[in-house]
Amino acid sequence: MAHPRSTLGLYLLMVPNSCQDLSVKITGLLIALLALGLSAWGADCPKNQPRTEAALVQLEQNWAAALSRKDVDAVACMLADEFEDADVDGSLHSRSWTLERIPHKKPGTNQLSELRAHVEGDMGFTRGLATLVDASGKIVARVRFTDVFTYRDGRWQALAGQESLLGEASR
Repeated sequence: MAHPRSTLGLYLLMVPNSCQDLSVKITGLLIALLALGLSAWGADCPKNQPRTEAALVQLEQNWAAALSRKDVDAVACMLADEFEDADVDGSLHSRSWTLERIPHKKPGTNQLSELRAHVEGDMGFTRGLATLVDASGKIVARVRFTDVFTYRDGRWQALAGQESLLGEASR
């Protein structure tokens, strides 16, 4: 995603340079600034999260709950712009791909267990087991995961995720 200032600069360069087009430039600039302001206003991401292992464990619980209720905005606050996920089948998914799929998830919940976290400065990771349970209470899958986080803008943001599907006989 382009930095907002560079996007505005490109926009202003693309608009013809004449006195007659000055109002077009001003209108375009106002529209771009309004759009940036609205997107920042709409994002109600947490601030001043503690840099602790307990905070990362809580973040994982919040992430699982947000997925269960298909809350794209909440998950978006947890993922860094450069987030990338390695899925159970080995395929890589970007932040945008991950967020686009949330509304289409089948009903069910992610029950987390065996959660462990480690923090080293502005970096941290979590490991755990996600048990995916459908609406009838049936276990659909068990997934071992590792998530890597950075502390940025007063909050933890996921940089990368890795999932491994566990078979029925696995523990």
